[in-house]
Amino acid sequence: MPRDLPIGNGRMLVNFDAGYRLRDFYYPRVGQENQTMGFPCRFGVWVDGEFRWVDDAGWERKLDYADGLLITSVHLYHPRLKLHLTCQDMVDCQETIYFKRIDVRNEEGRAREVRLFFHHDFRIYADKTGDTAYYEPVNDVLIHYKGRRYFLINGTAPGADPASHKTIHQYCTGVKEFGGQEGSWRDAEDGELSMNPITQGSVDSTFSLRHEVGPGQTARFHYWIAADLGYFAARNTNLTIFKNGPDFYFERTAAHWRGWLGDRGRKAGDLPEDLLSLYRRSLLIIRSQIDDGGAILAANDGDSREFNMDTYSYMWPRDGALVAHALDRAGYPDLTRKFFEFCAKLMPPKTFYHEGYLLHKFNPDGSLGSSWHPWVRDGGPSLPIQEDETALVLWALGEHYARRKDLAFVRDLYEPLIKPATSFMIHYRDETTGLPRESYDLWEERYGVLTFTTSAVVAGLRAGAYFAGLFKDAELSKAAGDAAETMRAALKKILYRPELGRYARMVSYDRDGRLKVDPVLDSSLFGLFAFGAFPADDPQVEQTMRRIEQDLRIKTDVGGIARYTNDYYHRKSSDIDKVPGNPWLICTMWVAQWLIARAKTRADLAWPRDILSWVAVRALQSGVLAEQVHPLTGEPLSVSPLTWSHATLVETVHQYEAKWGNGAGY
Repeated sequence: MPRDLPIGNGRMLVNFDAGYRLRDFYYPRVGQENQTMGFPCRFGVWVDGEFRWVDDAGWERKLDYADGLLITSVHLYHPRLKLHLTCQDMVDCQETIYFKRIDVRNEEGRAREVRLFFHHDFRIYADKTGDTAYYEPVNDVLIHYKGRRYFLINGTAPGADPASHKTIHQYCTGVKEFGGQEGSWRDAEDGELSMNPITQGSVDSTFSLRHEVGPGQTARFHYWIAADLGYFAARNTNLTIFKNGPDFYFERTAAHWRGWLGDRGRKAGDLPEDLLSLYRRSLLIIRSQIDDGGAILAANDGDSREFNMDTYSYMWPRDGALVAHALDRAGYPDLTRKFFEFCAKLMPPKTFYHEGYLLHKFNPDGSLGSSWHPWVRDGGPSLPIQEDETALVLWALGEHYARRKDLAFVRDLYEPLIKPATSFMIHYRDETTGLPRESYDLWEERYGVLTFTTSAVVAGLRAGAYFAGLFKDAELSKAAGDAAETMRAALKKILYRPELGRYARMVSYDRDGRLKVDPVLDSSLFGLFAFGAFPADDPQVEQTMRRIEQDLRIKTDVGGIARYTNDYYHRKSSDIDKVPGNPWLICTMWVAQWLIARAKTRADLAWPRDILSWVAVRALQSGVLAEQVHPLTGEPLSVSPLTWSHATLVETVHQYEAKWGNGAGY
């Protein structure tokens, strides 16, 4: 299920699904330690003897963000209950505190008591065993804890005395998923809670706030979860919230996001306001997926574990480099510098293999992520890398320096990152052809010499050559520059296939050393021009990109471009001629980027503008973009939001604006 509303501050990330249930609670790192493991924390309402969770079918829901803020704007209306709830959710910009503000409007012609119920299904350290939930009466709070993780939960109802710190109406802790018990949330459904004060093991909790709301009147409630490393720190945070008042935190966080976004996206060529709004929203969503330690996470949709018992909460160096490049263009060098510094710490020392490569993917704390790339092939050692990941980090760093000219910053990265990566790419080549050695493709499905990877390595070598020259390392600079040009020539000679009338996505070698050509058409061939190996109007690039646009187009009302012919991943149609694969948002925008790159007049930008509008239509109401969409219905598929999708939109808007003539950035 997509995550319609992510909110965060770089140390805490909270996600809501389409039913407005809190589903993911990452702390103390974005993407690491999902304290709910994707299980729902519920929010419910009782009035006039009737109870409804807000994900029930009777609610009319509008899930959105406040304009220009990483603060939600959610409207809930239930015709039978005659209640309208306006909710705002945010993670404080400074502290690791999640807040919800609820304005309850009574649309009945008489006063009524309204009770709000908040349910918590924590699985601390991503494990449901060994947790404790208890009610603490002195400070009138609920607490979930295990080890050094403490989550203090509280709220206020209208008219409560802040000095007393007594606001909770009723509470209950309970057992979940053990002995046939579902949890304390079931206890809430009659509008009363059992007041069970403590439970250990596999636990949950629920508490309620209440207030009598007059006819046609609105009452404001607040609710919060403070995450900390111990009870006393959490208690002190709770006392400070009462001292300042919850609205103080909303005001300062709104001011923070207004300042962070600034005037970005107010104008870009002739793009309409809906696209500019999606651009601004994309920047905010991208920020929510970045850990303060520098890791740019691919996605943090907790449901992704259902596909292969793993998540997308990793830093893939390739994805991160492309996101960082988009952020550099948008004017956020502080974020991209942290990313490059993070990557510099991931370089392994020289062992059996030459130093200077980045492995498959990494956790937000820099530890190695899970992988399915083997260390042995054909009975011998094999380095399990996607070489484009190393190359694109160097390429993105070169692009960063071209914009920022921060010499001291890149000088500090020369020895730990730039020099070893450049040396590795020079070393990791086929001596006969000059092409990169075989590695895994960007889709992580096949092994060979990829057109995309080769294009990326050419770009990485060029960046390495430039930096080596900048720091007077003449020998390395010449070696890298020569390797880049030799590789570029080999790319054209070997991977362009006259019999296909275009570039092949990959070549490989059998055990006898004979060349095998992979003839499958793949949208990743856009890499030929994207990183500067060839111009977008090169005749052979033109042939290749036109085939992508024509043959990978989804021929349904949904439209879009597939990854490659006969893509199996989350396949929804077996009619390959009509649906070569599900439409991917990034692949569709790659076609737009090619059209922009080769545009000669503003009239030539009409088609890429239409593609961007197509993307805007595929966004959720909140502006969230998925990885791919259903080829027949357009509904989001796979993970959502995908950071790469949002970054590609940001990148494409900047390319459009630059070609239109309003300048290359902000």
